[in-house]
Amino acid sequence: MTSNQHPVSRLYFLDWVRILAFFVLILYHVGMYYVTWDWHVKSPFAGTGPEPFMQLSSPWRLGLLFFIAGAGASLMLARQGPSAFLRRRSSRLLLPLLFGMLVIVPPQPYLEVVEKLGYGDGYGTFMRLYLAGYNGFCREDCLVLPTWNHLWFVAYLWVYAVLLAGCVALCGSRFDRLAARAGTLLRGWRIIAIPAALLALARVLLVEHFPTTHALVDDWYNHAMCLAPFLLGALVARVPGFWARLEPVRWQALGIAATGWALLRIWDAAPDGVLAPQAVALLRPAMYAVYALLAWSAMVAACGFARRHLDRDGPARCYLNEAVFPVYIVHQTLIVTMAHSLQPMRLAPGVEAVVLVVLTLTLSFGVFELVRRVRLLRPLFGLAPRWARPVVARPVTAVPGEVAIR
Repeated sequence: MTSNQHPVSRLYFLDWVRILAFFVLILYHVGMYYVTWDWHVKSPFAGTGPEPFMQLSSPWRLGLLFFIAGAGASLMLARQGPSAFLRRRSSRLLLPLLFGMLVIVPPQPYLEVVEKLGYGDGYGTFMRLYLAGYNGFCREDCLVLPTWNHLWFVAYLWVYAVLLAGCVALCGSRFDRLAARAGTLLRGWRIIAIPAALLALARVLLVEHFPTTHALVDDWYNHAMCLAPFLLGALVARVPGFWARLEPVRWQALGIAATGWALLRIWDAAPDGVLAPQAVALLRPAMYAVYALLAWSAMVAACGFARRHLDRDGPARCYLNEAVFPVYIVHQTLIVTMAHSLQPMRLAPGVEAVVLVVLTLTLSFGVFELVRRVRLLRPLFGLAPRWARPVVARPVTAVPGEVAIR
């Protein structure tokens, strides 16, 4: 229920958007091995060639996941109330986060110091340093241990859930009235223009002063780009008929996103000296705004096309909806470990990338098949206890770490 007055049917298309976005994330993290951007391990063949294709998804991928998560969290809050919601969110997010930091994530920083610093004392010695919070692995910056690496998403999602629950508890019915006002405003072209303008303002003001750290306490630009979609999703989830408004603008949103990507590629490819320094200073904020417009337009397009073509249930959705969070937890450690192990074989980069994608998918789903069958492992990977799994899907959508919101 979006409120006591407004029943909603299950939003199957948002489940599919979430599933597909996490699969894009796997491709993106495989790609991180081959680009020049800093990452835990690096291919000997790393170069700039794949970077424009990586940037097809980098502006919007995580914002889309937070947008969907905010919508799901809002529906859970309306159904369960803040106290029950926080108990459930904490058990389903904090336990996998702690387990991930202690068991799943450590091979990533270990192989990072092996490759970047030539560390040779073995994994057991590294783990003692890891658990002790050793800060002596330094190059340009020092590696912060212990770390959550890719599981920063889980930590941020829990913090945002706490903030949303507090907001709903303090506002009461005023939260629904605020959602109704947002729903009145976000119609037609304003669905794209207004959120994009807010994200553009945040990017212009913050991106140069607060580089992304994923460290929670000092990550203000990243918070602006993730928390804003989360809160917007929480509001529009309570607006009856909102999702239907995305279908008529889906093609326009896709065209805007594609145009934004092309403009940013031209901007990045322009040789130094082509533009005068004064022109660069004037155009840079405009490019920041283009980036934000691209990001939000891509989110609108993804939800609009999914509602048009993927608003249906089936065994595949049920299976993948449960699998996606455990797959997310283990996928990056598998990529880092296998990429490092494959280096001596000197496979051609294209072949190696396909091998990494195939092995990451098969092994991740193999882990899920094991986890879903072992009662003690299920909560460590964000799955509901077997006895708590519903036989019939409830009329609400899902969020990361949930089989269904109920």
